[in-house]
Amino acid sequence: MGREDSEIERHLGTLLVAREGERIVGCAAVELHGKAGLVRSVAVDLPHRGLGLGIQLTDAILALARSHGVKTVYLLTETAAGFFPRFGFRSIRREEVDPAVRRSVEFTKACPASAQAMRAELR
Repeated sequence: MGREDSEIERHLGTLLVAREGERIVGCAAVELHGKAGLVRSVAVDLPHRGLGLGIQLTDAILALARSHGVKTVYLLTETAAGFFPRFGFRSIRREEVDPAVRRSVEFTKACPASAQAMRAELR
């Protein structure tokens, strides 16, 4: 996943990991920015794709965000824009993203400018 150790450590409380025995087969994370959240690193090991694990991880990370008082979640994606609409995400312009989220490492350094920004309102 290529994330810096310090970045991962800062968000350990909002990182979910799926295991098969001792092996990590999926993960999802959310950064908290007040009432806004940034979904990060939804990933499933190739042999485990297509089994619903990505859906379960995304549902769980959105529930975790909701439990922390997040009302709106954002994400950036280069490859999965077709996956996220089932969770209420819609494509938006980067300028529409909450300013606190736009200042995150994900927006400023980790993802290329070509990544699609998406937003969902949590109920």
